[in-house]
Amino acid sequence: MRLSGKVAIVTGAGSRGPGLGNGKATAILFAREGARVLCVDIRKEAAEETVGLIRAEGGVAEPYAADVTQAGGCQAMVQAALDRFDALHVLHNNVGIESRADLLDTTEEEWDNVLRVDLTSMFLATKAAASVMTERDGGSVICVSSVAGLRGLGRTAYAAAKAGIIGFVRSVAVQLGPRAVRVNAIAPGRVWTPMVQDLGGELRRRRQESSPLGTEGTGWDVAWGAVYLASDESRWVTGQTLVIDAGLSLTTR
Repeated sequence: MRLSGKVAIVTGAGSRGPGLGNGKATAILFAREGARVLCVDIRKEAAEETVGLIRAEGGVAEPYAADVTQAGGCQAMVQAALDRFDALHVLHNNVGIESRADLLDTTEEEWDNVLRVDLTSMFLATKAAASVMTERDGGSVICVSSVAGLRGLGRTAYAAAKAGIIGFVRSVAVQLGPRAVRVNAIAPGRVWTPMVQDLGGELRRRRQESSPLGTEGTGWDVAWGAVYLASDESRWVTGQTLVIDAGLSLTTR
């Protein structure tokens, strides 16, 4: 019960297909650790699926549909948490889309869309949540980045957005620290989630073998990191990027 008494918002709490994404795993673990969770997804049925899994285990969760690329959607999401649970202690920013195009193949439209979903959403959601946290007892904000933001990879728009998240976290952590709000990032490596299930078997095998540990990550690996950053165990941690990647960021593969 590491999160007992806490209220958490998890954005991107549904999976876009069969399987377990980072957001769904995080919402489930937050509830298992005692948090009351507002499961947010742009598709309410996806949020409802996650809520059903949590409630089946005896956890407390509510579904909510929101477009977190819009300021109004983020403000309404935060208000929904207050209306339903009368508190907000944790915001887990997990929304993101992928782009695998390199520089010369990336269109301006794709660039704008990826940055809007992957980076602007975190700015808007954090701003909405922090306006409440700073007026109460503080809290913890977690933003999911990627090792793509740390390494020289292709996928130009995606890497730029994920690097932007790390810069955003460092800046906002300094601003909000004096008001008892901690802000950290998680940078997952090659995790097997519904977002990458269109990859073929050979590419999946190469992904598995690319890290020093030679194993594939799951949403649970990312979620356990989120539990730590959401809990009081990390009360003295802010502005940091927790890399969860089996050592991939140490290599040139």
